[in-house]
Amino acid sequence: MDHRPRTTGKGRLRTYLRPAVALGAVLLIAGCGEQKAPEPPGPRPVRTIVTSSRTASDSILLTGAVEAQNEASYGFRIGGRILERLVNVGDTVAPGQVLARLDPQDEQNAKRSAQAALAAAEAAVNQSRSQYERQRQLLDRGFTPRAQYEQAEQAFLNARSQMDDATARLRMADDRLSFTELRADSAGVVTQRRAEAGEVVQAGQPVVEIARQNGRDAVFDVPAPLLTALPADPQVEVTLASDPAVKAMGRVREVAPQADPVTRSFRVRVGLIDPPEAMRLGVTVLGRVVVDTGPVIEIPASALTRLNDKPAVWVVDPKTETVALRNVDVLRYTPSSVAVAEGLKPSEIVVTAGVQALHPGQKVRLLGAAR
Repeated sequence: MDHRPRTTGKGRLRTYLRPAVALGAVLLIAGCGEQKAPEPPGPRPVRTIVTSSRTASDSILLTGAVEAQNEASYGFRIGGRILERLVNVGDTVAPGQVLARLDPQDEQNAKRSAQAALAAAEAAVNQSRSQYERQRQLLDRGFTPRAQYEQAEQAFLNARSQMDDATARLRMADDRLSFTELRADSAGVVTQRRAEAGEVVQAGQPVVEIARQNGRDAVFDVPAPLLTALPADPQVEVTLASDPAVKAMGRVREVAPQADPVTRSFRVRVGLIDPPEAMRLGVTVLGRVVVDTGPVIEIPASALTRLNDKPAVWVVDPKTETVALRNVDVLRYTPSSVAVAEGLKPSEIVVTAGVQALHPGQKVRLLGAAR
């Protein structure tokens, strides 16, 4: 006889659902413990341009300053203690004007000694000359031997040589005494003083520097690409930065043979032709010259960054849509654009916005006209 309780259809369903609910709860709990893997970032959107080349023939404007064509450092030709310095920075000097003096006591004593030596030598010459003349007369009459005559002649010649030596020493003493005064050899303006009264200086040590008034230059630092584009004998219009109405024409007089190690530019000196009085030494000037710079590529200034302390841009590879950083040679800068002489080719894609957030090989999505 079967004593097991009877199970209705509803109870039988409840019995079957219990294992399924438990299994679903276990799977739900396990699913909550898992973390979804992060999706890789998509390509970074960037704005770009497509480069194009053009031949530039522009009016180039450079900033420089007026300097003297010839600037000399003046120093004493002998050493000594400076007694007085008679000029200051900014003073105008004339040819032959005394700039400074040394204490002349030692040179004055040397001159007195040379004068005394010359006087003694002259007395010796007079005495030996009298003896020589006497011996020569006696020899002509046959009253003295030739050996004694030759001895008197030799004594006279020695005395005259000593007098010549004493004369030369006196001249040297006069020269050294004159060297205690430092004089200007041409007109100019004192630009710097290097020593003060009371200092002991060596021979040749600079005491003052003078810009000679025989010409003025406008000096500019010119980038290498622009320097190669200059014509053989360019005519430069130079104007005052503070007053463009004050102007003068000039021609390139000197180009530095070596570039500055920091700026990589060359110093160019432009000789001014009849410069106005307002173009004084040290004033800021602007130089304008029309040059044919050859083919250049202009890009927005926002595209420029740096690589190895040199200008660079991000270039997009259209096949892989990745970016690479490339150095360029900049011809000139403007507030809104940059003229590139080397480093880019026409029809290349250059990033113009967001250059600081890129890294080499990064995938990008092009925006704008470059698409």
